[in-house]
Amino acid sequence: MQRELGYYMELNYKAIGRRIKTARVNAKITQEKLSETAGISPTHLSNIETGTTRVSLNAIVNIANALKITCDDLLCDNVVRAKIQLERDIAFILEDCDEYETRIIRDLAAAAKETLRRDAHLRKLSGK
Repeated sequence: MQRELGYYMELNYKAIGRRIKTARVNAKITQEKLSETAGISPTHLSNIETGTTRVSLNAIVNIANALKITCDDLLCDNVVRAKIQLERDIAFILEDCDEYETRIIRDLAAAAKETLRRDAHLRKLSGK
């Protein structure tokens, strides 16, 4: 199904939930505290974090505000154009790496990029 911009996709609620949980854990906040601050029940927050329930836009905004992050931080897996946020994710992954780990991750990223570009024709064949 195509919409005005030519894109339509179902939201990945599991990805949103994972990002909420990761942000909450990184902020060292309990589910109980976050649910209280965001104005939702602890059970609902637990279900959001596991992706077993749909999360409303109001809840996403309240959760983002409570965690002092942006909605983009939570939704970037569902947005076609999210390069800036994904680059921030990569920087965060590298933040606590030593020089050796950084070198290995760089080599892996370079190899993955090379393979993706070399095999780009397979993406076209699969219709994706």
